[in-house]
Amino acid sequence: MKCKILHESRGRIRVHLMCNHMTLHDADILEYYMRNIDGVTSVKVYDRTQDAIIIYKTERKNIIRALAKFSFKAKEAIELVPEHTSRQLHRDFEDRLIFTTVSHIATKLFLPVPIRTALTLFRSIKYIRKGLKALLSRKLSVSVLDATAVSVSIIRGDFSTASSVMFMLNLGEILEDWTHKKSVADLASTMSLNVDKVWLKTDTCEVLVPIGDIQAGDKIVVRTGNMIPLDGKVVSGETTVNQSSMTGESLPVVKTVGSYVYAGTVAEEGECVICVDKASGSGKYDRIVRMIEESEKLKSVAEDKASSLADKLVPYMLGGTILTYLLTRNVTKAMAVLMVDFSCALKLAMPIAVLSAMRESNDYNISVKGGRFLEAVANANTVVFDKTGTLTYATPKVAEIVTFGNHTENEMLRLAACLEEHYPHSMANAVVDEAKKRGLSHEEYHSEVKYVVAHGISSAVNNKKVIIGSYHFVFEDEGCSIPEGDEEKFHSLSPEYSHLYLCISGELAAVICIYDPLRSEAKDAIAALHKCGISKVVMMTGDNKKTAKAVAKIVGVDEYYAEVLPEDKADFIRSEKAKGRKVIMIGDGVNDSPALSEADAGIAINTGAAIAKEIADITIASENLFEIVTLRKLSEALMARIHRNYRFIVSFNLMLIILGVSGVILPTTSALFHNMSTLGISLKSMTNLLEEKDFEEE
Repeated sequence: MKCKILHESRGRIRVHLMCNHMTLHDADILEYYMRNIDGVTSVKVYDRTQDAIIIYKTERKNIIRALAKFSFKAKEAIELVPEHTSRQLHRDFEDRLIFTTVSHIATKLFLPVPIRTALTLFRSIKYIRKGLKALLSRKLSVSVLDATAVSVSIIRGDFSTASSVMFMLNLGEILEDWTHKKSVADLASTMSLNVDKVWLKTDTCEVLVPIGDIQAGDKIVVRTGNMIPLDGKVVSGETTVNQSSMTGESLPVVKTVGSYVYAGTVAEEGECVICVDKASGSGKYDRIVRMIEESEKLKSVAEDKASSLADKLVPYMLGGTILTYLLTRNVTKAMAVLMVDFSCALKLAMPIAVLSAMRESNDYNISVKGGRFLEAVANANTVVFDKTGTLTYATPKVAEIVTFGNHTENEMLRLAACLEEHYPHSMANAVVDEAKKRGLSHEEYHSEVKYVVAHGISSAVNNKKVIIGSYHFVFEDEGCSIPEGDEEKFHSLSPEYSHLYLCISGELAAVICIYDPLRSEAKDAIAALHKCGISKVVMMTGDNKKTAKAVAKIVGVDEYYAEVLPEDKADFIRSEKAKGRKVIMIGDGVNDSPALSEADAGIAINTGAAIAKEIADITIASENLFEIVTLRKLSEALMARIHRNYRFIVSFNLMLIILGVSGVILPTTSALFHNMSTLGISLKSMTNLLEEKDFEEE
C-alpha cells in the first residue's frame, strides 16, 4: 500500500494512505494489522481522512516495511479483525449527536416561528405520550415530570423553553444509550470464545485439532471443566452444563443424548460427544450482548438506589410546583420548581458512571460482568486466594520424576501426559509441556478418561486401571500401595514440591514433582491490598501443610489453610459472610468454582479453567496480580464519584429551585442551568476514574 508520511517524531509516525476511499471495515483491518506488528504499542486509524497514527518501540524501517506490504484484501490481515469492533458503534452515535445538535441550532436560526412552533408541538407528542402512559399505569415516574414540564411550557406559549427542554432530554438519551451499548459491547468482546483447539473424535481415536478445521457434522469431545466451543447436539455421553451465559439459568442443566448445547457454555461434570451443528459458532456474540442487556447483574445497588430515588422524588416535585403556585399565585415561580428536578440527573449520571467504570476496567485487562461486583470489590474487607495458578505462576514446571517398581521416567511421563492433556489446568499443562520438551509422543492408547474434581483422573491402559492425582485421591480414596522396598524413597520426596501420584493397577508407579514458582509481585500485591483497606488476606490450597506454610510466610497472608477441598473453600466464604464480612475470592481452577460463586465477588484468572471464568463475576489477566489492586482502586473511585454525584445533584438543583422561587432567575434560565449541569455531570461520569499514577505498582 502506498503511503505518504505526514509527520513523524521519535517512536511516532503519522501516515496518509493513498487510496480512493476507506470504509470503517478497512480502518479496522489496518488498525489490527499494525497492532499485530512486533514493537507497535498503539494505532489510531481515521477513516474519514485516511490517516493513521502509529506509536512504536522498534526500528522505523520495520514500520515502513509493514505499511508497504499492507493490503486491505490480504486474507491474513482480514483474519486479525474480531467479529465485532466498536468503530461502527462510535460512528453511529457520533452522527446522531452531531445531527441532533446541528438540527436544533439550525431550526432556531433559520426557520420561521410558525414552523418552529409546529415542530415543537410534533416533538412533544413523544414525551406527553410517555407521561400519560405512566399515569394510566398509576406511576408517578420521571416521564410524568418531563411531560408536565413540556406541556406547561407549551400551554404558556413558551415554545422556545419547551424545545430546549426536549433537546436536552434527547441529548441525555443519546449519551446514555451510547455509553450503555459501548460498555456492553466491550464486555461482550471480552466474554467471546477463546478456544484454539478441540478434541475431534474419529473412528479410531481422539485427535487434538485447530477449531478452524472443524466442519458441521464433525464430532467433538467435551469433558469436565471444558468450554463447549461450538453449537451442536449430544450424540453420546451425559454432562451437566452451566449455560447461565446464554440463558441466565443459575443451576446447571443435564444434557443427554439428543440434547442441544451452545457455544460458550461449560461442562461442569461428566463428558459427552457433540455432533457440530454450526461450525462458526454463529450468534454467540449477539446472544452474549442480549444476555448482558437483560441481566440484572448490570445493576449495582447504587444504580437501583438512584433509579428508585428519582421516581420517589417526582411526587414531591409536582407537589412543590402546586404549593408554590398556591402560595405565590405566580405561574413563573411555580414553573421554576417544575423545570428543575433531581430525577433526570440521578437516573442518567449513575448508570453512566457505573458502565463507564466497567468500560475503563477493560483497559486494564479486567472484565467485569456487572456494576454490583465493582461495588462489592469496593466494600470488601476479606480476600481469599487460591494458591496454584493464582499466587503462583500459571505455568509451573516439572522439577523431577521419581519412579517406583521397574518403570522408567519417560514411559511414566508419556502416560501422565496422555491423561492430563484432556483437562487443562496449570499442573496438567506442566506435565504435557515436559513431555513435549523431551520429545515424547503420547498417542491415545487408553480407554475413557474420567475426571474427579479436586482429586485426579482415572482411566485404563491395556486393561489395567491407571489413576493420577492427589495423595488423598490415590492413597485414601483408591487405596493404592507403595511397592515393597520403595518406602524410604517415597518418604524422602522433597516437601518443597507439589506432587502428582501416578498409579497402575493399585500400585504407585511414579511421583511427578512439580515446582510452581511464586509470582514475583505476589508479596507486594498483598501488601498493597492491605494498604487499600483489606483487613484479612487468606490463602487456601490443596497442597500439603509444609508447602502451604512456606508460601504463606513468603507472601504475607494473614491466614492460610492447606489440604482443602472445593467445598471447604466455599464453606469458609459462607462463614466469613455470616460474620458480616464482604468477601472476594480469586481462583483459576475447576475446584475453585464453588467458592467463586459463593463470594460477594468472584475473580478468575483468564488463563484458568473455562468453568471458573464462566462462574466468576470478574476476570483478570494472568500477567500481574496488581490488577486486583487496580480493580480495588477503580471500584473505590467509582463509589466516591457516585457519592459526589449525589451531593452535587441535590445541592445544585436545590439552589436552582430556591433562586427560581425567589424570582432571582427565570424558569427558562433554571431549565438551561439544570440541563447543562445534567449533561456536564454525565460527561464527567464518562471520564476515566484512574490516572496513570493511581495504579502504578507501589
